[in-house]
Amino acid sequence: MTTVRIPEDWPATEEQARAVQDELRARVILDEPGPPPGTGHVTGVDVAYDDERDVVAAAAVVLDASSLEVVAEATAVGRVSFPYVPGLLAFREIPAVLAALDALPCPPGLVVCDGYGLAHPRRFGLASHLGVLTGLPTIGVAKNPFTFTHDDPDAPRGSASALLAGSEEVGRALRTRDGVKPVFVSVGHRVTLDNACAHTLALTPAYRLPETTRRADALCRRALREAYSV
Repeated sequence: MTTVRIPEDWPATEEQARAVQDELRARVILDEPGPPPGTGHVTGVDVAYDDERDVVAAAAVVLDASSLEVVAEATAVGRVSFPYVPGLLAFREIPAVLAALDALPCPPGLVVCDGYGLAHPRRFGLASHLGVLTGLPTIGVAKNPFTFTHDDPDAPRGSASALLAGSEEVGRALRTRDGVKPVFVSVGHRVTLDNACAHTLALTPAYRLPETTRRADALCRRALREAYSV
């Protein structure tokens, strides 16, 4: 487990954080297809919080994209690096997530975030932020549509509908299980939306949420417990 220190130049105010978003958002790459689903590595990242201790634990779990078997994993624990502000949650999570990714013994390949990319009020959620900082292809797969609207997809697995900000498509509501509530997929960096949805379906052979998210969620929760176990 890696111990995380907050970078000295990390934003301390909402104004500073929004300025960083504005600067980095211009670097998002949207015209690359990304790796083909089912090939190479795919990595899930997630975080868990201990609010009483003001601590965050991050996990990165690398899967073989074809078999979905775990190849490698790493965790990082540190102080929460930013207050809770809707739309700026990445600033609470990025230092720990970067530390977990850096501790991996192999390349992560595509990174799947439990959250948003372009489906974000400022079009720069965690998946986009992480992608720009690392240069890795990233997508966001969220459990809810945030502030955006969508039609209910058809019932069969694989059905999708546009996630809309007005008339702008910022992601898709994607049905990963027949008749089960959809997940909400958005591009982070260096992946197309079609490919992001294809990856999400490849990662959900048995459950609503991607295997990457399920594994990373369990690991970061365990890391948080173990950090303070006696």
